[in-house]
Amino acid sequence: MGNRAHRKGYDGVVVTAPVTIPYERYSPKPAHWWIGRALKTLSTRSKLEAKDIDGLSVSSFTLFPDTAVALTQHFGLSPRWLDHIPMGGASGVVALRRAARAVAAGDVEVVACVAGDANHVNSFRNTLTAFSRFSQDASYPYGSGGPNASFALMTRNYMNAYGVTREDFGRICVAQRVNALSFPHALMKKPLSMTDYLGARAVADPVHLFDCVMPCAGAEGFLVMREENARALGLPFARILSTTERHNAFPDDPIQYRGGWALDKDEFWAMAGVSPDAVDLFETYDDYPVIVMMQIEDLGFCGKGEAAEFVRSRALTVDGDFPHNTSGGQLSVGQAGAAGGYLGLVEAVRQLTGEALGAQVENAKIAAVSGFGMINFDRGLCTAAAVLVSGGGDG
Repeated sequence: MGNRAHRKGYDGVVVTAPVTIPYERYSPKPAHWWIGRALKTLSTRSKLEAKDIDGLSVSSFTLFPDTAVALTQHFGLSPRWLDHIPMGGASGVVALRRAARAVAAGDVEVVACVAGDANHVNSFRNTLTAFSRFSQDASYPYGSGGPNASFALMTRNYMNAYGVTREDFGRICVAQRVNALSFPHALMKKPLSMTDYLGARAVADPVHLFDCVMPCAGAEGFLVMREENARALGLPFARILSTTERHNAFPDDPIQYRGGWALDKDEFWAMAGVSPDAVDLFETYDDYPVIVMMQIEDLGFCGKGEAAEFVRSRALTVDGDFPHNTSGGQLSVGQAGAAGGYLGLVEAVRQLTGEALGAQVENAKIAAVSGFGMINFDRGLCTAAAVLVSGGGDG
């Protein structure tokens, strides 16, 4: 619709109280338990009671047959604003931007944004079989169960198009494992060398073991409120400079090699008032390293097809010149279902408020966070991104 200069910022709205419920590889507990623990932790940390939280946003793959509305009864909440965001890896940023708009409009005072999932022994299999109508009718019955084959297709196409090697992907995975070694909730605690990475067994060529996330159970959450309320509660916070979301971008591409970030990056950075060079840390959605490279390119940190050279020439560890997925990302922390879409955002808020659970990025002021989700055979449908800046607070 032409010029979008009319788009309003997020002045006066902040994100605060990042919480993680420690992950477990397998757990008999349902998603409700994990989400409930996250809500309880948010309440305890913020000193807010249930009646004070009048907005709720929930993301989960294993909540069925319930949705967010059923949780209001489970947990004794009576919100006047409610959202259920089934967008996988894009859920955290989308929850943030929608909650921030509701707070800014005065529709709600405090929104609890939570994501959590169970992981019973058969949870992942059940999720795959009912993930989408496509998976039910045209994928799973014919032996193509899960995302590995889809991402193998995208990975091979990307490697062929841009001359990317497995070593280039390995740089991402190895650096993230270094970051994870100091992060208490990471399930992967064994150092990973490039030799280990390259020698790992193939899963779906060219995707190998350490290119794949490990499903687990867990939950993540944060609060969105006005800055004055965060200060009154003594909560450190981050301000929101910019957000974007886009769905089903570039549907005519035969094989996905770019995402919706590429459509919106100019407006995204203009709204933030900073350039990619100003970012102190970047948290990407990392279900597979090829998607990390797409995010680096499509959000403007380098040109299309240049991400391999970008990661070759930079140090991606917390103490490096391009701190990336500073908690270790899903590739080393684990993927707690839809909570994987919150992991980077929660970590970014911690880094910006000086509350990192693992290694702290020195003088972290500005963070970029991006999300990617809902793979439908040959592509991910949802992309999102946010720029946050350290805001302060009384701690």
